[in-house]
Amino acid sequence: MEFLSNLDALYFVLILAGTLIGIIFGAIPGMTATMAVAVCLPLTYALDLNHGLALLLGLYVGGISGGLVPAILLNIPGTPSSITTTFDGYPMTQKGEGERALKVAIVSSLFGGLLSAAVLFSFAPLLADFAIKFSYVEKFLIILLALTVIASLSKNLLMGLLSALIGIWLALIGTYSVEVGGNGDMRLMMPFMEEFLYDGFSLLPVLIGLFGVAHILEEAEKGIHETHTDMKDALKNSLPFSFSVFRNQKTNLVRSGFLGTFIGMLPGVGGSAASVLAYTQEKNFSRHPEKMGKGAPEGVVASEAANNGLTGGALIPLLSLGIPGDSTTAVLIGAFTLQGVQVGPLFIGENVDTWNTMMVGLLAANIAMFVVMFFAIKHIAKVVMVPKHILYPIIMMMCVVGAYAINYGVMFDVWTLLLFGIGGYLASKIGIEVAPLVIGFILGGQAEVYFVKSLESFGTLTIFFTKSPIAVVLWLLIAISVGFSIYQASKAGRAKRDTDA
Repeated sequence: MEFLSNLDALYFVLILAGTLIGIIFGAIPGMTATMAVAVCLPLTYALDLNHGLALLLGLYVGGISGGLVPAILLNIPGTPSSITTTFDGYPMTQKGEGERALKVAIVSSLFGGLLSAAVLFSFAPLLADFAIKFSYVEKFLIILLALTVIASLSKNLLMGLLSALIGIWLALIGTYSVEVGGNGDMRLMMPFMEEFLYDGFSLLPVLIGLFGVAHILEEAEKGIHETHTDMKDALKNSLPFSFSVFRNQKTNLVRSGFLGTFIGMLPGVGGSAASVLAYTQEKNFSRHPEKMGKGAPEGVVASEAANNGLTGGALIPLLSLGIPGDSTTAVLIGAFTLQGVQVGPLFIGENVDTWNTMMVGLLAANIAMFVVMFFAIKHIAKVVMVPKHILYPIIMMMCVVGAYAINYGVMFDVWTLLLFGIGGYLASKIGIEVAPLVIGFILGGQAEVYFVKSLESFGTLTIFFTKSPIAVVLWLLIAISVGFSIYQASKAGRAKRDTDA
């Protein structure tokens, strides 16, 4: 119970502050939980690991939840995972049930978050204990599976794989360290850059650039159009909320929460897929499917329980295997990097106090989210009116200052931030997917080490196919993910041809 010593007043203040900031980021259309975590990540450099994670977990939970506000009131998803919340949330607002819809969504978000936290606490240690037994071969195949899954779920399989390979290539720039069995030589860079890239690109400026600066550039290109909807009009004549609305929603809540948690465990799938799947399942099982999309509370329940179920689910592969479940947990790796902690199969066993503290933090963040949003929703709703021409320059300044301060004032980190910010902006223009690229960048160094160590140990490539039954199962899963992507692409192609015909 030593972890209780970490639960001081500052710990809970940081959770509350992170949750509130995350809600604000999520509630402003165009901003996301990933951006909130990326922008605020440098702040954790002045904190210890537990306090830093308290802030980031609050940002994570608050950012996912905050997206429901504009989705319901403005028909604009605050985050990608809030897309299906607009289907019934906005029609409820149009019928004078805006506040009721908001509170239904908030309660559903709380349930999904708590359910996923329980699953995380129950299964992550078991998966980590199992993963400890993996050899270098299985560890390499696990990373290959993660990259294949996220690539197969991209808009185009080949572009997804190319994006992951670009990420791996970027990760290998720098010195081939003797600490991991290398020869100490520098590689993949021009001679005049060796001084700056001796240790490769710093992770945190890369993440902040891709998820912060690139997003601001995309918004600038679109033009900053302010929303002039009066929140008083959106919430006036609102029907009163009652918990009785959940009387017949128990199955929906549990099913959607579990679906969100399960989807969260799959690397790179994301909250939008979780909410769409949960919404579709509720419509299939509903006694009155014709009401879905016309202001049915059960549609809001399914969407919000699922996308908040994602939070705990995405942390399972991160903490037990060292593989991010989504783009936000990929950024969370930066917090561990700042503290010199490596996530993976040994993390939970070697950092029991940190693990228990994280579980308390996840629980507290969900409760803080509920209390803040449920009792102050009329005030929180006003954040969608914050002028973006004021907001985005402040965020840009935070990105630059944060990148500069991360490594104690290295100017090249600022250039890295801008390089990857512009690169991320341009990548979207040519179809390169940011999520596979980031996962490839984070996991590329480990993949190389495991691949080389496997060859050094066994001396033949056939070992990747014959090492163990686990390896065979992993290859089968890789084949399924690729096959699924090919099937989806051919199905879409047939549908397009039929439409053209």
